Amino acid sequence: MTMTMDDTVPLSRGFIRDMANLDSSTVLTRHPTFIAQVLQIKELSSTQAGGPRRFRFVLSDGDHFVQCMLATQLNDIVLNNRVERGHTINVRQYTPSEMKEKLVVILLDFEVLSQYGIRDKIGAPASIDSKVNRQAPQAAQATYSNGSTGSTTFYGEQKPQVAPKTESTYSAAPSYASAPPRPHNYYTIEGLSPYQNKWTIKARVTFKSEIKHWHNQRGEGKLFAVNLLDETGEIKATAFNDQVDAYFDLLQEGEVYYISKCRVNTAKKQFSNLDHDYELTFERDTEIEKCTDTGATEVPQLRFNFVESLGKLTDVQKDAIVDVMGVIKTVGDCAQITSKSSGRPYDKRDIVLVDPSGVSVQLTVWGTQAVQFSANPDDIVAVKGAKVSEFNGRSLSLLQSSTITVNPDISEAHSLKGWFDMKGRNATFSSLQSVGSTSMSGRPENVKTIKQIRDEQLGMQDQPDYFSVKGTVLFIRNETIAYAACPTENCNKKLTDDGDGWRCEKCNKSFPDPVYRYILMFAIYDHTGQMWVSSFDDVGKVILGKPAGDYMRLRDEDNSAYLDEIQKCTGKTYLFRVRAKAETYQNTTRPRYSAMSATPLNYAHESTNLVKLIQSFGLA
Repeated sequence: MTMTMDDTVPLSRGFIRDMANLDSSTVLTRHPTFIAQVLQIKELSSTQAGGPRRFRFVLSDGDHFVQCMLATQLNDIVLNNRVERGHTINVRQYTPSEMKEKLVVILLDFEVLSQYGIRDKIGAPASIDSKVNRQAPQAAQATYSNGSTGSTTFYGEQKPQVAPKTESTYSAAPSYASAPPRPHNYYTIEGLSPYQNKWTIKARVTFKSEIKHWHNQRGEGKLFAVNLLDETGEIKATAFNDQVDAYFDLLQEGEVYYISKCRVNTAKKQFSNLDHDYELTFERDTEIEKCTDTGATEVPQLRFNFVESLGKLTDVQKDAIVDVMGVIKTVGDCAQITSKSSGRPYDKRDIVLVDPSGVSVQLTVWGTQAVQFSANPDDIVAVKGAKVSEFNGRSLSLLQSSTITVNPDISEAHSLKGWFDMKGRNATFSSLQSVGSTSMSGRPENVKTIKQIRDEQLGMQDQPDYFSVKGTVLFIRNETIAYAACPTENCNKKLTDDGDGWRCEKCNKSFPDPVYRYILMFAIYDHTGQMWVSSFDDVGKVILGKPAGDYMRLRDEDNSAYLDEIQKCTGKTYLFRVRAKAETYQNTTRPRYSAMSATPLNYAHESTNLVKLIQSFGLA
């Protein structure tokens, strides 16, 4: 590639021609970056409701132009008008591709070279689609008039006179430098999108689910899913029905495979803990071949994005999916619990993790992983895809798609092991359940008084605010404290009494009895003021001390006793984790406060923290 100056702009002339004639691995080796001019930016019409917005670029190297698709993670650059037609950009990461036998480039990262400003089109770039324009510059120069965008206008502003699409014009055989036919092109997982149809990835299976069966009104079927990893990213792939029979035994965790001819869809984030915008579906024509050569060692085993420390979990929102690393402090016995809603038994095991932040956190492992868990205290574990819960403050729970690796051979694990052997083995740790009100230094951490909540107008912005508040329960509205909920696991929809039983419209089933779940509205106060807070079942159980069904039965039997029992639950102080969100009713906007968790105060711990706080100000 030669860097030439055209009106002081150093476009990478010849790059697009090379990309059209050479295999992608050679192109990426020769041209890790390139400089081009933006001729067009156009938003494509969405093919899927709710899917990400997609933008098409046309880039020129001064000799040729090529169509490009912008990776969705770069959409903000367009939406914020940081790149416009006529700008010069330095493309730092990209993936060459073919779509319907036409060259397309997936733009993964670029910077705008603002020093060159916005300019008229440089040179007379020609289309790269035809065979004649895939030749060396001297041969292609004579045919610019057939595929050119014109000498004075940008791409798309006039219709060029293009030669008919004959077989000779669109021959697939390259003539530039007698290049051999392309070999298999191993695309990066990061660059996969629905706008490519000829690709092969080389990826390691980092997770494989069990086969799941479903039955609904539309029929029945089965599926399983895998997570696929290469050096650039990770993506989920799912097989259904016949493809389950074809690929379940072939795909094994830890092995590397060549995979091609899958359907690429927008990722369904509610079913995946991966960051990729897309996911794969195995189809009848999908090709999967196990990698048996030494190239398998080039694919990483796992890829983590660890939170800074276990102590930082207090800054992570409820239900977030995170990667964590810690030292096992204790390993609980495997126990079996029975779901109240479905009556099904579940195996679980609780593990306590610690790290240099000085806190401990409980990790709950479920199902087969709980039964087969064999790590011991003092082992290092790296957990990928754990779910953050606010049960008793902060805790972690493994999902079906989560993985846990014992003593991984990575630098973070070696550093953690060194700390534990030198200091951590004999250290004392504070439970993460009790440090929500103070940091390890003893200073307040995101705990607000009620007056501060009002003064800072928390919850009145476009996005919800999250904070903690220490408050005493003043009053609990007793008219309606619970609703009749569906017993089906993970449903919880409100049931209707149809005379013959309780019916759930979502599940299309009737039940002899409902399961009652809390919907509380209560007032709390501190030394600065009072506020009303709503909550659901988890917080209701903490405040009222027993399942909602017990109170509903008591109300039916003895309403006076029911009111007395609720009154006994006032006057107690908790550390609440609260979500504040603006709501508008009758043209009046005000914040609504929802308690996501309630933790009884540990007075010994609170006293210790007060002493530390006083000492930090030099007052003791």
